[in-house]
Amino acid sequence: MNIAFLIVRLILGLSFMAHGTQKLFGWFGGGGITGTGDFFEGLGFRPGKAFAAIAAVCETLGGFLTLLGAGGALGPVLIVLVMLTAIGSVHYKRGFFVSGGGWELNSAYIAAAVAIAYAGNGLYSVDNWLGLQFLSDPLQVSYAFAAAIIVAALNLVSRRSAPPSAGAAR
Repeated sequence: MNIAFLIVRLILGLSFMAHGTQKLFGWFGGGGITGTGDFFEGLGFRPGKAFAAIAAVCETLGGFLTLLGAGGALGPVLIVLVMLTAIGSVHYKRGFFVSGGGWELNSAYIAAAVAIAYAGNGLYSVDNWLGLQFLSDPLQVSYAFAAAIIVAALNLVSRRSAPPSAGAAR
């Protein structure tokens, strides 16, 4: 069982670190803060660069903590926060299947993150080596996920349509 949690944590953590560094540094063909910020502006997240930086840090840090099995549920909670925001802003309207840009993969990431958070980071984790298993208390994990859901919802309702262009006012 501990090897299984280690494998899931490694894959999920590395995946999110890669996605985060695409946004943060432009690595792996990503847009960096500027390109991602422009994309986020188009989704109504203003200022786009600020939202891009926050998303990039959440993905990178969430992936890193999950990879190491450190910080209890914090890494998985950051992953869920970002995925819920992505589903609500981009993927939900495209249906379920990832082949059409839907939310299928996002929901798989969420499921893996939730499972890790509630089960704990396992034997092969920084939390275990430091004796921090109490960070995976189910009540604490539930509160953390509730906070992530609220923050994701606030992100989604904060979106604004583009301001009218100067030429449109004439």
